[in-house]
Amino acid sequence: MMTKEQIMQTAMDHVYDMVIAYDLTGDIVFANRTAKDLLDYQEEIYNHTIVEIFPGIFRFSGGMVQLMCSNEGDSIEVDAYRANRTCFPVQMRLTTNQDGTCVCVAFDRTKETYLTRKNEQVGQEAQVAEKIKSEFVANVTHELRTPVNGILGNILELKEMESDPAKMRILSLVERGCGDMNAIINNILDFSKLESGKFTLEKREFEFRTMMEYIKSNHKRKITEKGLEFTMSIAPDIPEKIIGDELRIVQVLNNLLSNACKFTSVGSIAVEVVKTAQMGHRIELFFLVMDTGIGINKVDQDKLFKSFSQVDASISRRYGGTGLGLNICKQLVEMMDGDIHVESDEGQGSMFSFQIWVDVPADEVEQSAVGQGEASVQRSAVPIKTLSDFTSASGMDELRSYGSKENLEEINRNLNKLILSVEMDNWEKAEGFSNTLRELTALAPQEIKNAFLRLKMAVQRQDYDRVTEQYEQFKQMIEQ
Repeated sequence: MMTKEQIMQTAMDHVYDMVIAYDLTGDIVFANRTAKDLLDYQEEIYNHTIVEIFPGIFRFSGGMVQLMCSNEGDSIEVDAYRANRTCFPVQMRLTTNQDGTCVCVAFDRTKETYLTRKNEQVGQEAQVAEKIKSEFVANVTHELRTPVNGILGNILELKEMESDPAKMRILSLVERGCGDMNAIINNILDFSKLESGKFTLEKREFEFRTMMEYIKSNHKRKITEKGLEFTMSIAPDIPEKIIGDELRIVQVLNNLLSNACKFTSVGSIAVEVVKTAQMGHRIELFFLVMDTGIGINKVDQDKLFKSFSQVDASISRRYGGTGLGLNICKQLVEMMDGDIHVESDEGQGSMFSFQIWVDVPADEVEQSAVGQGEASVQRSAVPIKTLSDFTSASGMDELRSYGSKENLEEINRNLNKLILSVEMDNWEKAEGFSNTLRELTALAPQEIKNAFLRLKMAVQRQDYDRVTEQYEQFKQMIEQ
């Protein structure tokens, strides 16, 4: 039967930590198997002192061993020296027994130290790579913008000199392509700055309603040209002047409205802004951008705000875009202490909403809010419209229901605009109206769909004679 000493020796020999005991003079009186193996000593370890193994923290003073740093019981990071005087890092703890013997328990930190250094190295390499990437993107976007702007400038000069409608149409297409290219370049540059953490907001005082009117005027023509209704509503309790990054608020709204116009062929687009909270000199503004467009499948909605992502490849092919816009919007809104959300039903439309916090000039703060203190938040009891409320108010069910009075009136209205665009040799607009007509005839009988398809194909081929022929046939069919 094993004695207590033998049991303790066996247990100590099988632990992963080094266990070394030494007396007041520093002589080693016990060492487990782990210590002997890691230090390359065997039984001769008892001929050495603790100072030889840990010279960094022990020294002799008056024939006694003395701890030079830290306190007993503390965890100490130090180097342990092998028999050949090479060393390795350990973490150790010291305790003293009643008889004056000290026990040192230490574990080998070689692997941990290696991994820490490796992680630091990887982190430094990642920072260097990020810097190189940011500089590369900045240089590439600058180099791209120069020739694009050069082409655009020459196109604008040619348009002033040209009178041939066919050539003007080609020049307009090139001009539009240059504009799209500049928008993509700006998105990539903004995305790069946001990802590298170099993007900062520039807050200043501006007139809120003037900003919203500017946004409305920028989008109204393009939206109404598609035959869509466009409305904007601003709550009266929003101050005239606010303090924030006007440029970035405009950027978010422009992106959401451009998407709404791009993906909506029938119905309406609306913007609403309300004040939902006030805390001292800060207010929370809640923006709604609603449309009656193609909508988004519930499963695909989580892809919207991810970089380089669209709900499917056909969206990119048909409507264009890099998939960066909404990701940039999300990051910008979050930088303004807010969040962005979407509510959508496929084929029914979409409602994007976001809230941001902005400051209010001292002379604009409501007296009721002054004195409430920073800890007091005033919530506005403003009912928030749902997507179903908006689509119902827009009469989309009747508009999409083929054969209804509203549906036939809208078909005739867009059909007249289509043929007028063809007569004016504006094939781009004609194709836009054909997309609207396709949605209005989605629930029509197959023979109506086939007749419209022939008209649409003629528009895509820009065949004037064929378009006028198919226009007459299609118009007769829907009037029967």
